[in-house]
Amino acid sequence: MAGNSFGNILRLTTWGESHGPAIGCVLDGFPAGMDLCEEDIQVYLDKRKPGQSQLTTQRKESDTVKILSGVFDGKTTGTPISLYIANSDQHSNDYRELADCFRPGHADFGYFEKYGIRDYRGGGRSSARETACRVAAGAIAEKFLKELGISFRFYTAAIGNVVMDPAHFAPDLLYATPTNMPDAEGSRQAEALIQSCRENKDSVGGMVRGVISGVPAGIGDPVYGRLDAKLAEAMMSINASKEVGIGDGLFAGSHFGSQNNDAFYTDENGIIRTRTNHAGGILGGISNGADIVISTAFKPTPSIASPQETVMTDGTPKALSIHGRHDPCVVPRAVVVCETMSALVILDAMLLNMTAKADSVRSFYKNLQSGSGEEPGTTESEES
Repeated sequence: MAGNSFGNILRLTTWGESHGPAIGCVLDGFPAGMDLCEEDIQVYLDKRKPGQSQLTTQRKESDTVKILSGVFDGKTTGTPISLYIANSDQHSNDYRELADCFRPGHADFGYFEKYGIRDYRGGGRSSARETACRVAAGAIAEKFLKELGISFRFYTAAIGNVVMDPAHFAPDLLYATPTNMPDAEGSRQAEALIQSCRENKDSVGGMVRGVISGVPAGIGDPVYGRLDAKLAEAMMSINASKEVGIGDGLFAGSHFGSQNNDAFYTDENGIIRTRTNHAGGILGGISNGADIVISTAFKPTPSIASPQETVMTDGTPKALSIHGRHDPCVVPRAVVVCETMSALVILDAMLLNMTAKADSVRSFYKNLQSGSGEEPGTTESEES
């Protein structure tokens, strides 16, 4: 199976299935010398783990992470960082009825057509359980980026027809409401909607919005390495995502140029900035120093208990009601997944950017040689 790795210099490969003994990942290309312990990662996994409220699946997983390699004496070594998360609460028998039929709205049919075999126990590799690995790896990237002054603010912007009121945005409520919507009244309405969907054997979708601050201008590569394209690729690789917007996103299509263009000016410190941010911090695939704004829409969870029409693997019609433990809305738990995936993209792009200018390479190696007491281009034998 191809497609299990993501990134360029910073490269993530995940492994494992929803109902296997464990899941995990290998993060390669991470720089040596950063302080790192399991607690740094666990705080992010705790935001994603299941069973934390009545609004999520009741599967009980501690999602306790183990660092198997890449860290010594509390610091990254520059070698591949391997992370391990055990699966401890699989109810594989819940999926026995699905062994010979396809779930509507699910990846079952595509996997079966592609490989001729599929893991019906929770979807195997197509399960959202895999996103725990992304969160674990992305937590490491985000820790490093925070040291560079880059911050992440991701949250639930909408669930169904309940849309967060920007005027009620409360930073102290980030990751503090059951819906991860930082609007107390909006969250209460969204909670009621999700609970209603659960009672009616249905599900609901929504949107995650993220604001990344502190990314310097000049990050991202033209044409096929565009920063917005890489962010969109990362978001669209997350289970149940269906649409990604940067800045004004789809709304930009209804604007005039005079409305959409972000005027430049020079601030009191001599830094070039934009007065507005319709572009979402990215122009021509390269960051412009403004906040990067990204929105990701998620479809309703396909596994619902309402009767649905489907077919068996041999084409025989079948009526199906899906039972088991499923999120009536994936959005609250997807927030930290979007956040950490964006951190992987930003750090990878910044590492790539270090070779963009000849002066940057010259400066790095001149400083390195100067620090070792040697002049550039000289050797010990030449000095003697």
